[in-house]
Parts: sequence; structure tokens; C-alpha cells
Amino acid sequence: MDYKERMKELRDTLNAHSYRYYVLDEPSISDYEYDMLQRELANLEKDHPEEITPDSPTQRVGGMALTKFEPVTHAVPLESLQDSFSDAEVVDFDERVREQLDHVEYSVEPKVDGLSVALEYRDGVFVRGATRGDGRVGEDVTENLRTIPSIPMTLPEKLPRLIVRGEVYMAKKVFAALNAEREENGEQTFANPRNAAAGSLRQLDPKIAAKRRLDIAVFNLQLAEGRTFATHAETLDYLRAQKFKVIGNKVVTNVQDALAEIRRLGEHRAELPYDMDGAVVKLNSLTDREILGSTSKVPRWAIAYKYPPEEKETRVTDIVVQVGRTGVLTPKAVFEPVHLAGTTVTNATLHNQDFIDEKDIRVGDAIVVRKAGEIIPEVVRVLKDKRPDGTKPYHLPERCPVCGARVYRAEGESAARCTGAECPAQLLRNLTHFTSREAMDIDGVGPALLEQLVSTGLVRKASDLYSLDVQALAQLDRMGLKSAQNAVAAIEKSKQNDLSRLLCALGIRQIGAKAARVLAQRFGSMDALMNASVEDLTAVDDIGEITAQFLRDWFAEAQSRDLIESLKNAGVNMTSLETPQDLRFAGKTFVLTGSLTRFTRDEAEALITDHGGKAAGSVSKKTSYVVAGEAAGSKLRKAQELGIPVLSEDEFLTLLGGEAAGETTNGDKQLELFS
Repeated sequence: MDYKERMKELRDTLNAHSYRYYVLDEPSISDYEYDMLQRELANLEKDHPEEITPDSPTQRVGGMALTKFEPVTHAVPLESLQDSFSDAEVVDFDERVREQLDHVEYSVEPKVDGLSVALEYRDGVFVRGATRGDGRVGEDVTENLRTIPSIPMTLPEKLPRLIVRGEVYMAKKVFAALNAEREENGEQTFANPRNAAAGSLRQLDPKIAAKRRLDIAVFNLQLAEGRTFATHAETLDYLRAQKFKVIGNKVVTNVQDALAEIRRLGEHRAELPYDMDGAVVKLNSLTDREILGSTSKVPRWAIAYKYPPEEKETRVTDIVVQVGRTGVLTPKAVFEPVHLAGTTVTNATLHNQDFIDEKDIRVGDAIVVRKAGEIIPEVVRVLKDKRPDGTKPYHLPERCPVCGARVYRAEGESAARCTGAECPAQLLRNLTHFTSREAMDIDGVGPALLEQLVSTGLVRKASDLYSLDVQALAQLDRMGLKSAQNAVAAIEKSKQNDLSRLLCALGIRQIGAKAARVLAQRFGSMDALMNASVEDLTAVDDIGEITAQFLRDWFAEAQSRDLIESLKNAGVNMTSLETPQDLRFAGKTFVLTGSLTRFTRDEAEALITDHGGKAAGSVSKKTSYVVAGEAAGSKLRKAQELGIPVLSEDEFLTLLGGEAAGETTNGDKQLELFS
């Protein structure tokens, strides 16, 4: 079998398994087997990029980021529905329909709470997807929709043109996991699955949308050139045959049966994988729909029944604080048990101090709770008229409840964080960063191994890595003697890393690889850096007062000093091996503009920073020099207006002593430029 045949076989196999997994929920192979097949296809596509097809499973990871969404005029308007909130309103709708029709059939369906989109296919190939927008004009979100595994890229029947309408949603369990992750990281959580789905689908970077694991429920056939159908139910059956993930429906012949189905759906909505905010009753006959038509806003042949939100009253018995793996403190209200959406709940997250202050939640308060997205308990409001005497406003602790380190909340942030370098709650996350490529770069010691090391108690802080035994490592899952030997060797090798890598590995706020290198070069040793004052630190380019204070506060913590001492005792290098010999640009800020011919922009910026200077992106009164290449524009004009020295590339090379291009040093010119 040649590579073309194998690639087609892999595409067909993977798409078939993807359909079974994402649409039918009946996987027939393991995730590992699927991943191995996809890796084989990806490798073949790497060698033969001309053979990549639109329906390849490898194309669902997200392409290049967009700068904006283009408008799309819908071929068939995506109408909204008239809402109803009682049985009587549904009965009134039925009476209006029967005034014009003798025989009526209704299709009753769940109303998925998501973002409505239109999917367009040409000759059986997915070519474009757009949001509903105002119903007539939406936004082109094709690249984001490609990342949704349940949307088929090609169809069995190759109609000239087919448009379907569906609801993009985020499954409840995905929503819960996403919000938990965002809360761990101190990010704002989504209010409900619909907001999460809408925000994800409208990301300009498709890779972000791909990570959000969106799904779709198709509920209407908008256009099918070359096909005719009599009923809505027939169109749904057809769409199922075309491999779409189609909404379930029930056909009834009278309004009482429609109401019974609405009630049944409402009773079971907690069991559905998606958030459902109502049920839709629509005429089954497509001809009857044409007869009734639409108003200027809504179709006359359909109505949406909205379920009232289920809310219960309970009482707060305690507020407890959890510390996440990123050090974020998350308060949680513990309350008297209450039955909501099919389960008994006893607590709800309070997110942060701002949330508590806004609602004024106190221990002892009577509160109203509900489930966001039918899954996550949340406090809706406090019943202050039922507040007991003697309650006090709640404030997060000033010390971490896990390790006792100081709690810090940065200005402009809602999250309060533990500053403990050895906090057990943050251990796994800290170790993962410590061993990462940009930090200590310990090959073979990844998250899976670290998780085992933490869970078995072999590692309780970063310095414990340096006392690991080969035999102990070899006993862990998926290790073996050879892997254990390689891991221990990589850990031992990391002892000789430059100080800059260690500084980055410590996870101090705002100290990434670049800042760590600058600090290591300037101070030379860990001891010198630990003893530096805020004034000493802010004298270093790229280190502002906030970053300097972060450093001072971190080193002031007992846990931080203990960690540094234990790493010293383990033999980890504490000195800089990259101290520059030439700091002629110290204290100078350069701005590059125009097209440079002697070197790239990145090379020029590296020369500046390697000689102690700072490369900035915009001109200000603090700019020391502007280096102007060909076709320099607004930055050059601003420099001239401010009287800032402008250097040609040759003059810039003179400052460097000619080393960048092998030129001769002109000492007089250098002195003149720096005067």
C-alpha cells in the first residue's frame, strides 16, 4: 500500500472512530489506539503536505489566529422564537395555529442553551460556518467550528449546497472543569455554559477554541439543493444519516401531549450532558410552516417554553478556604443540605473577596442558591431580612491556611495568593514549573512522574529531587531501570545550570526567563541577589518597582530561605556563568525603527540586551537612542520632535566596537555619541 492509500485509509478510519466517539457516544477503540493512528497520519502529512485534505482529523487543532471576524449574510435567516412561560401560553399558541390549519402535528425538542450557528456545505464539503448575529447577518467563525469534532467535514451525500442550523454548546462536565481550572489560576470564571461556549467560539485564535472542547446539536435543515422533504422529522432523520449530531425530538398530534413532553423533558434535564433552558414546540409539516409564515421578528409556527430556574433557600453554616495548585485562595460557603436539579448540595464557591463583599455573605446568613448550568451550585443572593443578629463581615485570612505563609493580593487582581515557596497545596504545580524546559530543563521528569513522586511522598519540595534514588524511581509505574537512570542523570546534570535558570525555576512572580537572566548577570550570585535592596533591584533595566518588591517579599519568607538553603546543600549552582564582559549600554534604552539591513530586528535587540541595554518598542522622553533603518516612519519623526539622538546602522555598530559586523572601532565617535 503506497502512502496515498494509507493516508486515505487512516482518514477514513479516524473519522469513523471520531463519529462513534463524539456523535454516537459508542467508542470502539481506546484513546491510546486513536492517538497512535492520528500520530501516524500526522507524520505522513508532514512528509506529504500536498496530500492534506479538509476532512483530515489533524486539521481540527486550530490554524492561524485571525485579526477579526468577517460578516456573513445568511442565505436563509436564522429566526428567533417567541418565548412562553406557562402552559396557558402554549395552549394559546396551539389555538392560533388551529385557526388556520385542520390537522396539526408538533415536534417537541429540547432547547439547548448555547450559541446558534449555520453550517454550509458545498458538494458535501464543509466550507463555512457563521454565528446567528441578528438573524440575517452573522460572523464567519469557520476556523473555530472546524475544531469541533462532532461537526463532519465531509458528508456522505454530495448535494450542491446544504445549510444546517445547530446550537454550539459546552457540555456540563467540560464547563465545570474549565471553571475549576480558571478559579485555580485566579481567572474570572464563566457565569454559565452558554457564556463559556459563546466566548470560546468567538476567540480569534482557533487553538483556544480547540482547547475548550465545544460540541454541537443540529436542530434544523435550512437549505438542501436537490432534495425535498415533507416534514421536519424527515429532515432530522436525513441529517442523522449525514453523520450530524442531531437533537432528539418527539412528534405529537395535540397540545396536551406537547405539554406532557415539555414536562418530561423538564424532569430529566439534569441528566442531559448540555444545559437546557427550555423546550421548543414547532410544526412538523414544512408545508404548514409556509402557510403560517413569520412576523417581522419570529415564525408563527413555533414557540419556546422557558423553564423557571430552580432556586432553593438554605443557611450558611461556615465559610472555608481552599488553596489551589497555583496558590489561589478560594472561599467556599458551607450550607445546610438542599436538593437542587436532581442532587443534594451542601456548598458553593464564593470565588474571591470581591464576590463576598458584593453580596455581603456572612456565616449564619439565609441565602438563595441554584445550579449554574444545572451543575455548579452558586449563591444567588442573601436574604438580609432574615439575617441573625451578631453576624460579622467575612474576610479572607492574611496567612495561608495550609502552610501559614503570607497571603498577597496584587493591585487590580481579584485573586489572593499564598506566597509560600514550599506550600504543600502548590507542590505539584511548582515542581512542574521547576523542571520545565525554560527553568531547570530536567529531561524525563514530566508531570506524570512528578505526580507519582508527590503522591508517594518521595518529593515534598524541589530540593528532594536531588536525593532521589534510581532503585526507588524504578519501582514507579511506567519507569523501569533505564528510565530511572536517565531521570537521575538529568536531575544531577541540572545542578550545573546557570543561576538564571534557577531563578526562573523558583516561580517568583514576574520573574521569567528574561528577567532571571538579567538579574543573574547583574548580581552574579544568589546571595548577592537575596541581599539586594529594592533600590538596587530597580537600578537594573527591565526591573520595575513592583517586580523588585515581589523579589524582596519572596526572599523575606522563611519558606523561600529554607528552599534556597536546601538547594545549596543539594549542590545546585548558585552563581551566574554568563556575566557579560561588556556593559557599555547599561542604563541606555534603544528603539529600533525601519528596515535593518545589517542584521534582523531580533539580532539587534539581542546585541542591545547582551551589552546591558534595553530594547523598547516605542519612543519616549526616556529613550536614549533611536536606530533608524530604511523607510523609518513615525518613531523617527517622534525622536526628532523630542530631540533624541538618531543612529544609523553604521553608527550603532560603532557603539558596539564593530563586533557585530567585524568593523573597526571608532573611539572618538563612540565618546561623542555617548556624551
